[in-house]
Amino acid sequence: MAVQKDHTIINNLLYSCVDKAQRGNEQFVPDHSLGYIISGETHITSNNGITVLKAGTIGMVKRYQLVKSVKIPPPDGEFKAINIYFNQDILRNYSRERNIETSGRYPGEGYIFPDDPFIKGFFESLLPYFKHPSQLSNALTELKTKEAIELVLRIAPQLKDLLFDFTEPHKIDLEEFMQKNFMYNVPIEKFAQLTGRSLASFKRDFEKIFSQSPGKWLQERRLSEAHYLISKKGKRSSDVYIEVGFENLSHFSFAFKKEYGIAPSAL
Repeated sequence: MAVQKDHTIINNLLYSCVDKAQRGNEQFVPDHSLGYIISGETHITSNNGITVLKAGTIGMVKRYQLVKSVKIPPPDGEFKAINIYFNQDILRNYSRERNIETSGRYPGEGYIFPDDPFIKGFFESLLPYFKHPSQLSNALTELKTKEAIELVLRIAPQLKDLLFDFTEPHKIDLEEFMQKNFMYNVPIEKFAQLTGRSLASFKRDFEKIFSQSPGKWLQERRLSEAHYLISKKGKRSSDVYIEVGFENLSHFSFAFKKEYGIAPSAL
């Protein structure tokens, strides 16, 4: 169990409660996630644009994606949400026990569930455990996870092709992928994984294509995009630095001035 100012994590369960807009730290989705927004909104940005999930929404996000999320509380209120993460071991055991076979690759990035009192009731049944986390044993967590899987498959049977697809990403066009995803602030290892390569193979292929190391290319590409957004689109540096993939404003400002000889705010 981990309790932070605005998050409580118990095994594979997460309860979020924030009173001001907050960007998600993790931009790589390692496991399928089932979430329920109790109050407020979540804005999720991917290569397909921005998706706004409002209070009452229950949705599934597919693993192995790059996304950016912002949690937005309602006026004079708090953003509250519960997420349950399905790790691969639980899903493998579940599919073995029930002899589940997939029928193909799930085509989308996720799924928004229709209004359903049973899956909503499931999430509401988790709330007392976040107030009394010692009552949620490992065995009970596993039972709750299996209950969630059962509910997902009852409502949307086609999601078996999402949940029980255990294949790893195949080797894809590295140049196209990086040009589309350079703005995600994730370790090089994640880019390698998502392009179907080992870290060594990724670095080797990358330098053949771009004639630079991944780290150097990423910084230059992010700075170039930032320069365009500030000088041509009139955006503020305080908004741009996160959008293009920098960790903090001070690092961005230092790198920008070093690259262009002028502070981003001066543009």
